[in-house]
Amino acid sequence: MQVRIGVQFVPKELVVETGQSADEVQRALADALAVEHGIFVLRDERGGRVVVPADRVGYLEISEEAERTVGFGGGTQYA
Repeated sequence: MQVRIGVQFVPKELVVETGQSADEVQRALADALAVEHGIFVLRDERGGRVVVPADRVGYLEISEEAERTVGFGGGTQYA
């Protein structure tokens, strides 16, 4: 699953590939926002962590990763 995080005052969004479900990601942000000085932590697929002050999160975009094609031409085969 791919998560895009918009952080206030940062011009570039963070993009994280995670094995967490959409509900887990949403719950982690809600829990972090519920406490003063909360920290939003997201685990990436390689075992790392992305840590953002919860009150600085501008938006989350959570999406299933679409199947990617390699190269040019949209997968059309010619005989």
